Amino acid sequence: MSVQELDGAGFDKFSSGSPVAVVDVWAPWCGPCRMVSPIVERLADRYNGKVAFGKLNSDDHGEKAGQLGIMSIPTLLFYKEGKLVDRIVGAYPEEVIEEHIRKLL
Repeated sequence: MSVQELDGAGFDKFSSGSPVAVVDVWAPWCGPCRMVSPIVERLADRYNGKVAFGKLNSDDHGEKAGQLGIMSIPTLLFYKEGKLVDRIVGAYPEEVIEEHIRKLL
């Protein structure tokens, strides 16, 4: 399963449309974001059918990023049953990110 590109309009539907969803808030110029992106892709493959994964470009969708309280990127947002239940700010190793996902399953 690929990671779905999100925009401000489709964000709420995506975050509430799956029992567990993870959103990577990033920007193309952000070095740490480029380190996290392949990790998110691998986790999307590993949790295919169990967790929905999306990406929100904070440059293109700054208004939505502001509504979400994004102060730094990369930020990973974790949703369970449509509610924001966890977030990670910064570039973390795959096993740390995966542990946050496992807590939601």
